[in-house]
Amino acid sequence: MQIDRDVIPDYPLSWQARALTGLMRTTLKPASSLLMRHPLALHGASRLGGLARPLPLPAHVGVAPARFTACGGEWIRAGQGLDERKVLLYFHGGGYFACSPRTHRPITWRLSVTARRPVLALDYRQGPVHPLSASLSDAVEAYRCLLDRGYEPGDVLLAGDSAGGHLTLATLLALRDRGLPVPAAAICLSPWADLTDVPRRANRWQDPMLPESRIRWLARRWTAGLDARDPLVSPVLGDYTGLPPLMIVTGSTEVLRDEGRRVALRARQAGVPVTYEEWPRMPHVFPILADVLPEARLAFRHMAGFLSALEPPAGENTAAAA
Repeated sequence: MQIDRDVIPDYPLSWQARALTGLMRTTLKPASSLLMRHPLALHGASRLGGLARPLPLPAHVGVAPARFTACGGEWIRAGQGLDERKVLLYFHGGGYFACSPRTHRPITWRLSVTARRPVLALDYRQGPVHPLSASLSDAVEAYRCLLDRGYEPGDVLLAGDSAGGHLTLATLLALRDRGLPVPAAAICLSPWADLTDVPRRANRWQDPMLPESRIRWLARRWTAGLDARDPLVSPVLGDYTGLPPLMIVTGSTEVLRDEGRRVALRARQAGVPVTYEEWPRMPHVFPILADVLPEARLAFRHMAGFLSALEPPAGENTAAAA
């Protein structure tokens, strides 16, 4: 399969997707518009995220605590025949103030099956207590810890969703800029890549989940005192020269859709192969809804195809070994 390509999956919209996006539009989006107007709301949401009970996991999924840097995280192992010499480092989303590795297990356990390796979900520091630089420091340190534990860079994958997609891209740029070896590839789900104070007109009304004004409000809070055009703050403005292949998955009606498109364009201009997938009418980070959405389950099959395309043909492996 060719890696550098644009894909618009041609699947009939499921009744589950129709029902769920309608529910989001009438409940979640208005609630976000109402609540995210004061710093106290961020503190409250961050505490509620820590109290959230994770969904039950299939019997074949194992979860174990991890202690990488002061923030910790968890190891997820799912399926059979995992290659313990390889690892996927995952950064959860949540706007840099909410959620945790526990809330994103519907993604991480499926990624373990998809990538056929353990997943380390990092519990990085977040706002409003910690700045963006702390999140990035935790991510880079976790990657360095993996290398120190004997993982080869070519056996490491990075992935993240939304703010975690932002952290994935910023981590890649930071690793390259610091002269560290980069991982084999990265997957970004609905990345939030532009923290400059620009209006997002595309899909402002179509997005069933995220209010555009609240994204700008949040971006202003996290970039206070920073240069929002710094590529480590807004990776959409980065130079992607020397970075590994990327896969970007987004929904066609997302207010953040164009940020994924722009990252794909910047990366390709720097010679980086990108698989860019834009799923019709899917909500923000729809793969986390794989328990109920058929489209989300199909997205993991597409990710498996991307990862398989990265592997050299068996003949090349034999020749290299000889």
